Amino acid sequence: MKISHCRLLKKIQLRLLEFFVLEVTARSAADILGIQPNSAVLFYRKIREVIAYHLEQESHEIFDGVVELGESYFGGVRKGKPGRGAAGKVAVFGILKRGGKAHTKVVEIRSRKR
Repeated sequence: MKISHCRLLKKIQLRLLEFFVLEVTARSAADILGIQPNSAVLFYRKIREVIAYHLEQESHEIFDGVVELGESYFGGVRKGKPGRGAAGKVAVFGILKRGGKAHTKVVEIRSRKR
């Protein structure tokens, strides 16, 4: 999937894409480029649709067949309890497709106050 039916110049599209990556709002990007704010908002929406399409395609590849899930804790300044109990450890969550790719994500540990 790609962005189609866009009347903006390719130069403007590339600049909007740069602003999107830099997390500049669509309205601010429109002001900088001198285009209508609704045009920038529409282009940002199209970018999000393309990203969502490709993520969905990738998720079908990841979760097709046998997958394994797991979490682990790395680092830590001191020895102590394993897992969340040791200070300074970083939690990592991973998905492994057998015979395929491994996908990992660093997870912020959130402890709830009781």
